Amino acid sequence: MRTPSGPAALTTAERAIDARFRAVLARLPERGPICWLAEFAVFGLKQAWACVFGAAMLAVILAAHLWYPADVALARNDFLTLAAVAIQIAMVAGRLETLRELRVVVLFHLVGTAMELFKTHIGSWSYAPDGVLRLAGVPLFSGFMYAAVGSYMVRVNRLFDLRFARYPRRWVTAVVAAAIYANFFSNHYVLDVRWVLIAVVALVFGRCVMQFRVFRFRLRMPLLLAFLLVALFIWLAENIATWSQAWLYPSQMSGWHPVSPEKLASWFLLMIISVVMVTWISPPQPYDFRERHRLRDAPGASHPAPNRKGRGREMA
Repeated sequence: MRTPSGPAALTTAERAIDARFRAVLARLPERGPICWLAEFAVFGLKQAWACVFGAAMLAVILAAHLWYPADVALARNDFLTLAAVAIQIAMVAGRLETLRELRVVVLFHLVGTAMELFKTHIGSWSYAPDGVLRLAGVPLFSGFMYAAVGSYMVRVNRLFDLRFARYPRRWVTAVVAAAIYANFFSNHYVLDVRWVLIAVVALVFGRCVMQFRVFRFRLRMPLLLAFLLVALFIWLAENIATWSQAWLYPSQMSGWHPVSPEKLASWFLLMIISVVMVTWISPPQPYDFRERHRLRDAPGASHPAPNRKGRGREMA
């Protein structure tokens, strides 16, 4: 859980994993190649842990494409929907997500499904027509793919103890996000202003720097670069999903080919909508100047065990 103005705390399951990892990592040198290798490994493990919902969804989509029987009574799209529901239940039951974070995931699901209904109606992309668990031609598993982005955003926030310097006012970011979402619909009828919106995003977030903690070190990154990197990984996942025929763009109907790199612009803009929704439960925390990029205390000392308000140390 999380207090409205406090830093995010790990879930119960994550605290147990955190303690085990810290016991091992604390024995490693604090300087030199081994130290930096450990930091890199922890960074990768945290990212993988943050992506667990999306990775599970992608694995199910890929497995269904490769091995799902053609003559089974349950349609593949319905199987994907039931699998997505099972993954979400497991995330909450296994205490990998809190109920408060589930609100954001559900919001991502609703916002994404609304966009899916419109985009498939317009013909921007399409799904196989099989199955009964669908809404106006859109399989219900499609909303879970947006929910996977929401899951990643809320998890990465607490795992890396994200802090921000010069973060723009939240009402400004909300206005920008609303304009971006509206453009996803209006660009089919009036001028597409996505490049203007990207320029606005650069203006609003250009001065913002994100600070994140790995294990012993706090590192910095321009927030715009973080948006771009996440958009790149979503684009790569989209290529796997379309190759698995979870959905197809019109140009892929006659034969699969990689999704156009121009889609990166759309995913980049989606990051703004995602961030604004996540700040609904996780207000951006101020930059931590006290640690000076290095955690020299004993493992976990700067992140005490959870108290009654639910605050706790961060993972590894």
